[in-house]
Amino acid sequence: MEKNKVVTFGEIMLRLSPPGSHRFLQATSFDAVYGGGEANVAVSLANFGLQSQFISKIPEHEIGQCAVNALRLHGVRTEGIKRGGQRLGIYFCESGASQRPSKVIYDRAGSSIAEVAPGEFDWHQIFQDAAWFHFTGITPALSDRAAAVTLEALQVAQEMKVKVSVDLNYRKKLWTPEKAQRIMGQLMEYVDVIISNEEDAEKVFGIQAGSSDIATGDLHEAGYREVARELVSRFGVEKVAITLRESLSASDNNWSGMLYDGSQVYDSRKYSIHLVDRVGGGDSFCGGLIYALLMGRDPQYAVEFAAAASCLKQTIHGDFNLVSVQEVEHLMAGDASGRIQR
Repeated sequence: MEKNKVVTFGEIMLRLSPPGSHRFLQATSFDAVYGGGEANVAVSLANFGLQSQFISKIPEHEIGQCAVNALRLHGVRTEGIKRGGQRLGIYFCESGASQRPSKVIYDRAGSSIAEVAPGEFDWHQIFQDAAWFHFTGITPALSDRAAAVTLEALQVAQEMKVKVSVDLNYRKKLWTPEKAQRIMGQLMEYVDVIISNEEDAEKVFGIQAGSSDIATGDLHEAGYREVARELVSRFGVEKVAITLRESLSASDNNWSGMLYDGSQVYDSRKYSIHLVDRVGGGDSFCGGLIYALLMGRDPQYAVEFAAAASCLKQTIHGDFNLVSVQEVEHLMAGDASGRIQR
């Protein structure tokens, strides 16, 4: 029987958002959902029908239990989550509109996962029957202890011949480019697939995509092909995927992806999205890519599936991508009209 279990490791957070497109300063209430890079990927994969397990450390109180329940609701396995520490990380998200950008304020210092220690997880047990392990650059950035546990997981994954993917996901509020390059450079030894966006490769590894201007949405696509080639050359990974977002405004983006397998570049279709919620867009791309590759699909299908899945995510409120394989493939087949289905 083919293995189809995927393990992800990271932080799940409580997200608090003013209703609709209200600003923080207007808020008299906040909508509460849960999410975080690796948790979002786990939910995508569970919705696609894979065995999906999320590993983290979460406080043993009711708010921590709410986060666990949110994962269980979508079929994510949670039995490997450790309980302890004092708090669940929080982030506040203000949705932008038109020319007003979205804003995020983090309140995550001292969260349970940041205080995790090597030896807390039995990675040999966790990776039993696992085919894939996914993490992001956010997790080792949380603390030196979280970085050490990430390394511990990667070493066991390599020992047990589990494929590894990483979303570079640079967060300037968590660490400096210099520290990111030093820590992430060590972790790359264990990685098979790198996933990045327009600027992460530059921030983490100093690899710039030609004359791209992220602020204006002017992307130099040929430059990203060179970024992918440089990442493969530098770290010896099997594949590099890059998401390409052209921000026309806070409400409208063009979105596509590319995948490089060491010899050929595969480009996805480009989607024009009227955004509902862009948070989790990159994570849903990761989930789509992992699913397609794990199912043995060819590189062109994989990047098309990932781009279509993440296009649909950005029309859904919250961090999680709540779509099925059939819905993704329907969009891939060319039906982007949004007409009602009866």
